[in-house]
Amino acid sequence: MKRRDFIGKVALGTSSFASMAGVPAAALGINREVQVAENGAVFEADLVIAGAGLGGCASALAALRNGLSVLMTEETDWLGGQLSQQGVPPDEHQWIETHGAPVLYRQFRENIREYYKRRYPLTPEAAANERLNPGNGSVSRLCHEPKVAHRVLEEMFAPYESARKIIILKEHKVVSAKVSQNRVQELIFKNTGTGSNIITKGKYFVDATELGDLLPLTGTEYITGSESRSDTGELHAGSIHRPDNNQAFTVCFAMDYVKGEDWTIAKPADYAYWRNFTPKMDPPWAGKMLELNYSNPRNLEPKELGFHPEGIPTGDKLNLMLYRRILDRQNFIPGFYQGDATIVNWPQNDYVSGNIIDVSEAEFNRHVNAGKQQSLSMLYWLQTEAPRPDGGKGWPGLRLRHDLMGSSDGLAKYPYVRESRRIKALFTVLEEHVGAEQRAQISGLSGEELTAADFYDSVGIGYYHIDLHPSSGGDNYIDFGSLPFQIPLGALIPIKTENLIPANKNIGTTHITNGCYRLHPVEWSIGEAVGMLVPFALEKKVRPRVIREDRSLLGEFQNFIRSQGIETSWPEK
Repeated sequence: MKRRDFIGKVALGTSSFASMAGVPAAALGINREVQVAENGAVFEADLVIAGAGLGGCASALAALRNGLSVLMTEETDWLGGQLSQQGVPPDEHQWIETHGAPVLYRQFRENIREYYKRRYPLTPEAAANERLNPGNGSVSRLCHEPKVAHRVLEEMFAPYESARKIIILKEHKVVSAKVSQNRVQELIFKNTGTGSNIITKGKYFVDATELGDLLPLTGTEYITGSESRSDTGELHAGSIHRPDNNQAFTVCFAMDYVKGEDWTIAKPADYAYWRNFTPKMDPPWAGKMLELNYSNPRNLEPKELGFHPEGIPTGDKLNLMLYRRILDRQNFIPGFYQGDATIVNWPQNDYVSGNIIDVSEAEFNRHVNAGKQQSLSMLYWLQTEAPRPDGGKGWPGLRLRHDLMGSSDGLAKYPYVRESRRIKALFTVLEEHVGAEQRAQISGLSGEELTAADFYDSVGIGYYHIDLHPSSGGDNYIDFGSLPFQIPLGALIPIKTENLIPANKNIGTTHITNGCYRLHPVEWSIGEAVGMLVPFALEKKVRPRVIREDRSLLGEFQNFIRSQGIETSWPEK
């Protein structure tokens, strides 16, 4: 693919974007601050964002550079969502270094590299590498420590926080909402440490939570689980709608290896259960879940995996230690690290034993705690029972890295969530729009002529194969090819609620198409588009749906976002 030049200049992190792109900065209140009532319990901003994952942070940064005041809350004490608090190195497409995501996302990635170059004792070769990959993990061109993503995002927000353009409230969870005539008036958040509540007021509200928490609280219509083929016409959809059939979540953790030492954890309380656990799936899972085998996502045939904590090759088997490795000691001066560090987000600790959407808080906690036991059991099995090449069992030198995850138990601060409540949107992305097989059937095209649907209202682009992990309803992997796609504005606008916009996995996709719209750069792209939609709508004094309906306004909006580094179409092949 050829790289396409952006329209207009890009000066990331400056509020001069507003006037550059044809939106008067003064009209947006460029000096506006977040307002706080005297009693400290009421906050008022142009934009209130619930959730500081990648979508929430991208929304905030885009709104800030266009002159809005922002209040952003986060349930944990880290920014970055799946990249930090959930501990998942970025899943990205092969063109990510040059195109296929907003300029700001790629700048964020470069900021991570620069963080290592400024602060870590890299070898001269690593320091000179423009495309440094700290962990050299095979899953991504940029595998790094979760805490670094959080720290880099904090640096990006620092000047705005200093000027009170944004207030970020960590450890705050949304608990209720006030709605009038299809408009959200207030959101109430609870401080999870003190138990005290705050009220937030805004012109617009963004749901960037991991599970779409604002949707039921605001009466925004949504759907959960897997749709039926009769409803969506999708080739890979099931025969009936199953609202509680959602993809597995995973409680990730970080570990390194210290040869010759014993870091074996206490035997988990539920180890006997998880050691013998075989999930009930259709088609069947390949053996017991904790063992080094799984169902090959592409054909569901049994497939063996490899593991060696020193990075020694494991033949033709994928060495799981290298898969999501976040620290490769070869990148750093000799002797600085005792061993490599990796993230355990493997088939073996995907939690398929229950659904966490639209359940009670007690049920949610029960499943998350069980997921923690599953992950700790995986670690204990690796330390005590995993087969070694010398015929022995276990690698006691595997060390749970609490510090890399920023938690007391060594596990991720929040489960890695792959599926959320999804709004009933003005437009829903279906498999026929992005799935390679169904697109070929519809169009009769193949090869390079085959493309995803062209959305007239595109506000971003992305790519990933359609990747659905085993589900709480007993589905094994659903994994098949997709095509480089666009993000339609219609999928970001609820049918009814007027001033609530999704910015995570809660947009107008299906269970199937969520499988390629849920990854790191796509979530960022969605969030950044949302963060620019709000100031544009406020300036034009129209609702977001009017921008989509009015082709002249839509064209102006698309030029506006392109001028700030957002690609709306893939370059010609």
